[in-house]
Amino acid sequence: MVEVPIKTASKEYPLFIGNDAIYSLSDVIDGLTPRVSSVFIISEETVAELYLEEVRTNLQDSIPVYHYVVPSGEASKSFENYYECQTFALQSGLDRNSIILALGGGVIGDLAGFVAATYMRGIRFIQVPTTLLAHDSAVGGKVAVNHPLGKNIIGAFHQPEAVIYHLPFLATLPVEEWRSGYGEVIKHAYLSGEEFLSWLEKEVSTLDDLKDEKLLHVLKEGINVKAQIVAKDEKESNVRAFLNFGHTLGHAIESELGYGKITHGDAVAIGMVFALRMSEHVYGKDLNVSRLQALLERFDYPTIDCSLDAHRLMEKMKKDKKSYEHTIHMVLMKELGQMEVRKVNDEDVLRVLTTFIKGE
Repeated sequence: MVEVPIKTASKEYPLFIGNDAIYSLSDVIDGLTPRVSSVFIISEETVAELYLEEVRTNLQDSIPVYHYVVPSGEASKSFENYYECQTFALQSGLDRNSIILALGGGVIGDLAGFVAATYMRGIRFIQVPTTLLAHDSAVGGKVAVNHPLGKNIIGAFHQPEAVIYHLPFLATLPVEEWRSGYGEVIKHAYLSGEEFLSWLEKEVSTLDDLKDEKLLHVLKEGINVKAQIVAKDEKESNVRAFLNFGHTLGHAIESELGYGKITHGDAVAIGMVFALRMSEHVYGKDLNVSRLQALLERFDYPTIDCSLDAHRLMEKMKKDKKSYEHTIHMVLMKELGQMEVRKVNDEDVLRVLTTFIKGE
């Protein structure tokens, strides 16, 4: 097991990652001050069926444990499920010394974290991620629910007490979830620079390569990229926005198609290609888009749905959290590993997006 320290302006906490990470859960909870009065596990159907009991057996018998299970999928990151979790917490008698465990992928981490951030004006929580994608979302304290008009629009910054990344929980992931999570790994490589990106191109030919030491290396590198950025900018006022590379169009596609119709990582992969196209247009230079496309094709990432409407997508993009005054702001790449958030005018976005949708 490896311990990675996560440092932000408001809090420092450990991330435990490895094949025996879950066994640290009881010690983490036991070491918290004030003493934990009860545990509330929020999970989703598929994960709960597989791993809820294993997590419960790693908790102390002396502490009351409650659980609430929502349907699987992105659609569960809704205000309705948030409200039901709050209701269950109140009915179960949770108090300010209770702690919430987010047992699941990014959807559960965001939902449970937002419940924790707002229940009694904020209680503690621990991330117990069960997906590759969650190596990104479980770190940094961004929690939220979706709204039909935009993804992650209603949320907060609320750092966990710890992240427990038990790698055996990844064993049952379907291939589409491995691919979704790997999309965020590729994003981290583009933020990091040539060394990590070249390593991925050389060492990971198929998703089946993500095992043992290679999997641990990929996760540690991705987590370190995220942790270094969050340490500099916890509240996304500056460089943390770079982590949204590919997300401006990606979130718009998720919202337009309907949450859960396309995985987050697939949408971000499409969004990264578009972001590079926009970067080439804005900076007037070749940024080797074909290199990213070749990497994505290796893992069968989808291309953009040609039935999507550019104008509708642009309206969704204007509701992105980076945007203001009804103008689109995107994370663009000046060079590999060098990003900036930049205002892009509607005419340029429409021109590039229209040709992108047409596959030109």
